[in-house]
Amino acid sequence: MKLPTDVVKMYKEVHGWVGIISGLCLFIAFYAGALTMFELPLQRWASPPPTLAPAPSLERTPELVAKVLAAHPQAAKGYDINLVIDAAHPARMTWMVRGEADEHGGGQRYYASLTPDGALQVESQGPSEVAQLIDVLHQQVGLPFDHEISMPIMGAIALLYTIALVSGLVVLLPSLVSDLFALRIGRNVKRMWLDVHNVLGLFSLPFHIIMALTAVVFAFHDQFYGAQGMAFGGGAERARPSLSAPAEGPPPATLTPAQIVARVREQAPGFTPETLVYGQGRGGLPALRVQGSDARYGLRAPTYGMAGIDPQTGAITGTDYMPGMQDGWSATITSFFALHFGNFGGNTIRWAYFLLGLAGAFLFYTGNLLWVESRRKKERKAGAVEQTRATRILGALTVGVPMGSIAGISVTLAAAKLLGSHASYGMHSVIYYAIFLIATGWALARGAARSGVELAILGAVAMLCIPAASLIAGTGWYDAPALMLVDLTAVLLAVLLFLSGRAAARRAAAGPRDSVWSTNRPVVDPG
Repeated sequence: MKLPTDVVKMYKEVHGWVGIISGLCLFIAFYAGALTMFELPLQRWASPPPTLAPAPSLERTPELVAKVLAAHPQAAKGYDINLVIDAAHPARMTWMVRGEADEHGGGQRYYASLTPDGALQVESQGPSEVAQLIDVLHQQVGLPFDHEISMPIMGAIALLYTIALVSGLVVLLPSLVSDLFALRIGRNVKRMWLDVHNVLGLFSLPFHIIMALTAVVFAFHDQFYGAQGMAFGGGAERARPSLSAPAEGPPPATLTPAQIVARVREQAPGFTPETLVYGQGRGGLPALRVQGSDARYGLRAPTYGMAGIDPQTGAITGTDYMPGMQDGWSATITSFFALHFGNFGGNTIRWAYFLLGLAGAFLFYTGNLLWVESRRKKERKAGAVEQTRATRILGALTVGVPMGSIAGISVTLAAAKLLGSHASYGMHSVIYYAIFLIATGWALARGAARSGVELAILGAVAMLCIPAASLIAGTGWYDAPALMLVDLTAVLLAVLLFLSGRAAARRAAAGPRDSVWSTNRPVVDPG
């Protein structure tokens, strides 16, 4: 396919500028997003051993609820009954008290169980929150602002990301057939990086289109649903399924959790209930929804679908988010969420999304490398001998931001293992952003060439802190699969970072003297 040269040149400029603007943030989003594909194993690995008594059976859960509500009446406003006890849900009953100070807003969460002699046991220390921090970094592309501020910025970056995908495809079209499988490894490092970038970008294009479009939907979620409500009527209300509530009048007796679970399984045989979420509906009357999963369908949330339940009869009353029971519109909307979260197809899709996420982060890194080197080439043709300040800064940020993010996440993961329940969400945030800012500042001070070697070694050492923390802290709460997944993946990534550091060192020593990535400054002719 032959396109006019000026058209290709224009799209190449658009692709370069849009990519450099959004690439650094997208690296953080894709790297953190890849890790969230195994959020539960991360929580199992990082969470301290539970000190609560084993969860009571569902048959004894009404006794637990009664004792909690007698001792903590504020829990009546809303509480969860966890049907599956794991690292993320270590207690049968949990609730949030709004207004109590915590590090990331929302309130203080409490966990309750019954001792063998029937006494109530309540704690405020729950599972590690490091996985939540990683998820927030993914959602907010690493921005340290409130969610309401970060999401529109993320949406703008996602729009730029879409433009970069389209313009990059247009640039590649003229040489698509000849360069599709070309990977020219040799002395021309820039040519090799361009080939890698093109191959990664083309073969992962469907994945990136899905990520770009769904990210825009997430960023402007409220605006889209508001427009839907205005256009079709009632759409905004359908977007947020409320807890179902009974009609006015004296409330009849509610079913027990065990009875609710039995009724849900009768109505939705393929659905696995995992959490019962109790709250208050109209007039303070009891309200309930069930959260769970169905392997046959994609899910609206990262790990669960949900349905409104009548707490007196157990009948399913709200199906907008219920896998397998949605109408065409709700199922279509859910497909966008499921495609982004990768919560369909089991572990095969989860691993594929993990690898595609890491490849996506590498795609943005190589794109920035190419853009910085191309900018230097243009400056050289224009007669510039010294690198401009803008080129030096962009080169340094291209190294500092990705390496700082990798090192920051690795160190705060290790801190979660070593500090246990003392590592709060706020502490994890401080550790991550401190490492991130130090690495970025180091890159700006040392330059792209030197810091490219030094920060790659820092990233490798930080990654090795994860298995080291496992050895120091002992087995604890995680199981063997989580140990193998987290620690062995960290070792593998550490090896790759070390090898990239060696490659950067060779490039800095033997590369072109006027390259951004060279430690040898060009000789300036005084004449």
